[in-house]
Amino acid sequence: MFSLRVVIASVLHVVNGRAARLGFAAIAVTFGVLAVATRWGEVTSALARLQPLLVLAALVPAILALSSAMVMWRLLLAGLGSRLPARVAARVLFVSQLGKHLPGSVWPMLAQMELGRDQGVPRRRTATAFVLAMLVSLTTGLLVASGTLPLAAGAQTRAYRWAFLLTPLFLVLLHPRVLNPLLRRLLRVVRRPAVERPLTGRTTAQVAATGVGQWLLNGLHAWILAVGLGADPVAAVPLAVGGFALAWCVGFLVVVAPAGLGVREAVLVATLAPVLAPADALVLALVSRVLLTASDLILAGASVTSMRGTRHRAREPVG
Repeated sequence: MFSLRVVIASVLHVVNGRAARLGFAAIAVTFGVLAVATRWGEVTSALARLQPLLVLAALVPAILALSSAMVMWRLLLAGLGSRLPARVAARVLFVSQLGKHLPGSVWPMLAQMELGRDQGVPRRRTATAFVLAMLVSLTTGLLVASGTLPLAAGAQTRAYRWAFLLTPLFLVLLHPRVLNPLLRRLLRVVRRPAVERPLTGRTTAQVAATGVGQWLLNGLHAWILAVGLGADPVAAVPLAVGGFALAWCVGFLVVVAPAGLGVREAVLVATLAPVLAPADALVLALVSRVLLTASDLILAGASVTSMRGTRHRAREPVG
């Protein structure tokens, strides 16, 4: 029986080529477009209830939230020993993130490993940054949800108390004195060399702050849509911010489907119940899904235009 290490090595060997990578991008874009097209009837009905300018306004913080995720990933990579220029980091992350629209959760990481290798970043370092970025996003998302939802939507979030209970555990895991030994042990288990540079408290704090900013921007895009659908602007603030963060975290923790499809929408509808009727909340969830997919495609498309440029090499941070 092949080990996971052998399987991953074989996949990396296959995708290590320009034609294969262009094929990956084309297939991922196709899946992203299909995710919208298959629900186009529902989407057009939902959009008819919202002003076009308001939808475009909600697209702006959605794009900024994804850009914040890139900043967070770049900070992690620099903290681990590879500092990429912002433009190069954006290209690697946004193109690889198209893989989240494919069935299976391994594609974004494999794509990041290959695209990062082109820039002189060791594959194990890119994989470590990928896992850490997911951990930080999950931890900060639960932290934002825990700080906004219990009072604003206590009854609606009762079924998700288990997620709130995980918040202290993930916060402890982010502390460098816990995180660095854990990384060393995990790499030893998979028989990979330890990371050359342990993460510092400063890097972890910067990354966590960026993660919180990412969720606030995501919440802003949900809030704009909620107000457009008739929600009270003040009451909707904690519900939109915390509701979106909780919906993403629950979808990440319990769903195998790409990008938390289905469960994210269900959680968002439940948390928005105090300010929106179920039908209106479902409209918001559908439009939000479309806007986030569009943000992925826009940022990846903008990044692909620079893929023919000069190959950069990662710089080792000083100190």
